[in-house]
Amino acid sequence: MLLALPLFGQSNTGELRLKISDPRGLGVKASVTLSSDAAQLHRILVTDDAGFLAARNLPFGPYQLTVESDGFSPFSGRIEVRSALPSEYLVKLSIAALSTAVNVTADSPLLDPSRTTSSNRIDSQAIASRPATLPGRSLPDLVNSQPGWVYEGSATLHPRGSEYQTQFVVDGVPLTENRSPSSGLDIEADDVDSLTIYTAGIPAEYGRKMGGVVEVDTSKNDRPGLHGQAVLSGGSFGTANGYLLAQYGWGKNALSVNGDAAVTDRYLNPPVLQDYTDTATTTDFAAHYDRDFSNHDRFGITLRREFSKFLVPNEQLQQDAGQIQHRDDFETLGIVSYEHIFSEHLLADFHWMMRSDTVGLSSNPQSTPIIAFQDRGFAEEYLKGTASYHRGRHEFKAGFEGDFTHLRENFSDIITDPSQFDPGTPPTFQFSGRRLGLEQSAFVQDLIRLGKWTVSAGLRWDHYQLLVNQNAVSPRLGVARYFSTANLVLHASYDRAFQTPAFENILLASSPTVVSLNPNVLRLPVRPSLGNYYELGMTKSFADKLKLDVNAFRRDSDNYADDDLLLNTAVSFPIAFRRASIYGAEGKLELPNWHRFSGFLSYSYIVGSAYLPVTGGLFLGSDATNALNQANGRFWDSQDQRNTVHGRLRYQLNRRVWVAVGGEYGSGLPAVVEDTPQAIAEAVAEYGQAIVDRVDFARGRVKPSMSIDASAGVDLWKHDQMAARLQGDVQNLNNRLNLINFAGLFSGNSVAPPRSYFLRLQATF
Repeated sequence: MLLALPLFGQSNTGELRLKISDPRGLGVKASVTLSSDAAQLHRILVTDDAGFLAARNLPFGPYQLTVESDGFSPFSGRIEVRSALPSEYLVKLSIAALSTAVNVTADSPLLDPSRTTSSNRIDSQAIASRPATLPGRSLPDLVNSQPGWVYEGSATLHPRGSEYQTQFVVDGVPLTENRSPSSGLDIEADDVDSLTIYTAGIPAEYGRKMGGVVEVDTSKNDRPGLHGQAVLSGGSFGTANGYLLAQYGWGKNALSVNGDAAVTDRYLNPPVLQDYTDTATTTDFAAHYDRDFSNHDRFGITLRREFSKFLVPNEQLQQDAGQIQHRDDFETLGIVSYEHIFSEHLLADFHWMMRSDTVGLSSNPQSTPIIAFQDRGFAEEYLKGTASYHRGRHEFKAGFEGDFTHLRENFSDIITDPSQFDPGTPPTFQFSGRRLGLEQSAFVQDLIRLGKWTVSAGLRWDHYQLLVNQNAVSPRLGVARYFSTANLVLHASYDRAFQTPAFENILLASSPTVVSLNPNVLRLPVRPSLGNYYELGMTKSFADKLKLDVNAFRRDSDNYADDDLLLNTAVSFPIAFRRASIYGAEGKLELPNWHRFSGFLSYSYIVGSAYLPVTGGLFLGSDATNALNQANGRFWDSQDQRNTVHGRLRYQLNRRVWVAVGGEYGSGLPAVVEDTPQAIAEAVAEYGQAIVDRVDFARGRVKPSMSIDASAGVDLWKHDQMAARLQGDVQNLNNRLNLINFAGLFSGNSVAPPRSYFLRLQATF
């Protein structure tokens, strides 16, 4: 048996071990293609000289395997990856061996009959040919194209109406803070191999943030020698970006080093059309080392250093006053991983992470209506251990995790325009706090295949201790039934969610000292959110060329998590509403490959409402006081966009050239504003007439947005593993003024980019 250790970074993934030989059993170097439209994966790999190949981090599901080597007949067959333990296949490149290895089939699998979850996957090919993005949002833009997701503010992701509840799991390690440009640091998409996105049927392995889970796989296939990738891109708004990856493999070792840097004059979505003071610089450097000590043991270490520096874009009155606000974010991270195979049925892996993060805000004396300063950060230690056991119909996984976070917060402000605040609001305010947060959890889950039925069952225990001490037990259940004659899979899931509050500024948001600023806010500690998530859906293929996913869902939550933006400072504070109810439906139509066409179309319908009172936050101003006095008030959730559409269609003109057209539509988010001449006049003075014209004051909604995009790419040169490609993109081709948010109590003002142009040159070696 060919034993080898996979890199266990994600849930429900495995490894395929291949040995390619000639009729006499001698190893043959060959080209291997693995494809699965069901898993949204297409990889072209090369064995070593002895014919060995390890393909890691493969999502569970069916795959089409094609093997080609000069002088031999090609091989084509279907295989399945259904276990976290390595699956091993021997392929002999001879006609006689074809019928004894696997059944021959010509089509890439389109349906996974065992899928019990509402998940979407974005593979390396889709990432490489993605539409252009501004710095800081390459990964959020990819996620936002999937059904159920809505943008708010400056590229802040909201899964199925949830706020502040997106979790990125990077190579097995969860990052639970807000990773949008205004609040955190982006993971450059060029450094990512694939994404798997959950909004329901979330494995019990994941907790803490449950609105949506994004598994990020940055691992690269180990190949001997030196190879890598270089990318140069640039375009509108003075944007320039460079990325370089170099990887060297020798023996049982692999070392990779990558870095990227970007500059732009449009980093955040500004509050006014003119886009004042919106420049930014970002950099990222990472190194990763892997060693296979044996076929049973694998060790890895990752180091990453990342930072962003930018100016907060001004409103019109702030620009006239000469305001300048600087923001910066520094992160240093280290991960050590170790995996061991005990037997053909059992394996275990461990991850240990340490990281520190520092965020700062400074304001000049001309800032209005306040001069704000912030210096906050955290030092985090994280440990996770899991064990996977495969036996018969069962795929068990169990584990534990512990997180220890040392928080520190320093904040101060000076009011420069008292007319904007309630009478009696102190002219100055200062806060300093430190606290240790503890989170522990344990889980067990099982994936059971019973013929045409598949059951995913799990149980998770969480303990959260920061400003409150709370425990919870969360069951998870998913069921799928496959109807082969109809090419149809029906699935249903239930998730009990225990979601910890965001820790950005949580000490200040929960502090009783803030009563001096606004006594009408409940100064209770922000507590974890408890929710029940339900989903019912179906997946159907048509003629093995077209796939349709349709889901209906409902989410009911107590202590519903949200955030409160402090005026126009890009500083937010966690809050919690008494409860919330969100329901909707979504669908996705995928055309993986039909003649020369490929593409997708996704649609989401979301209705969400939240109920006062609210705890936490840093509320200033009379509008906040009036709203918070409504102890039993109900209002539309700030992510309540009823209709959202994303789509892209690509056409391959010839072997080298392709073109694509895409776009997005949003029916408009809520805008909590007064429909009075005075309120409208004040809005015009602050934001400008063009912005105000994009608001339907009578309906209390931002008017619909629509952006048409176009792309084209050409393969300039390709030989073996070396290639060069040029891509051009036009965003918002229709040059429509799209307003994302209009200033309200719980969200700021944000304007989407106008028509913009980008070029991208990519080389691999």
